Amino acid sequence: MPRITIRKAEGSWSVRAGGAVLAESRNALELTEGDYPFVIYFPREDIAMAFLEESEQTSHCPFKGDARFFSIVTKSQTLTNAAWSYENPRPEVAEIKDHIAFYATSRVTVERV
Repeated sequence: MPRITIRKAEGSWSVRAGGAVLAESRNALELTEGDYPFVIYFPREDIAMAFLEESEQTSHCPFKGDARFFSIVTKSQTLTNAAWSYENPRPEVAEIKDHIAFYATSRVTVERV
């Protein structure tokens, strides 16, 4: 089993897409799984949920549980399955409940500000 560590992400983090700020948080979590790069999970209360639309996509991680996906919808574009969350994560990663992570791509910026 890959070792998963979760800690408070230092500083402020933001997510931007299509010229819009989707999230800004000083309470983000940094999740590291095995040798993968860390992923920032944003608390839902720090996300502009109006930009997110739940998609049909789901996935299963044996270590974190079942994920559901969201598309980012801005005035200029729709980015399909660009974010995900674990609604009922496994007990070992319970901290990520009510948090959403975003794929950092050429069109989605996840950065410490």
